[in-house]
Amino acid sequence: MLRKMVEKDRKRFKRKVHIRKRIAGTAQRPRMTVFKSNRSLSIQIIDDVKGHTLASASTLEKELKSIKATVAGAAQLGEVMGKRLLEQNIKAVVFDRNGYLYHGLVKAMADGARKTGVQF
Repeated sequence: MLRKMVEKDRKRFKRKVHIRKRIAGTAQRPRMTVFKSNRSLSIQIIDDVKGHTLASASTLEKELKSIKATVAGAAQLGEVMGKRLLEQNIKAVVFDRNGYLYHGLVKAMADGARKTGVQF
């Protein structure tokens, strides 16, 4: 079982590197990256030119503790992130799925952010 998990992580890392070669965030269009674990979800908005995190949302935050790591919870987290982006007057982002396949939680986070009006 351990060998299977190591192989799964290695494949995700290869996909992640392959994706990051092609995309980068700027001040006008920052990179929106997602992370998921079995217990929590998080989204960061990053300006790669300056190397700064502009905004973030995570289910580990005190006010977002009620959101679970489910598809519905991921959609909620995406909406929260979308609202935070619009508060900072950021309307377009580059989506970085961080090596995860684009379905389930990752797709729900993206759709939740799109629902608030963020374009990518």
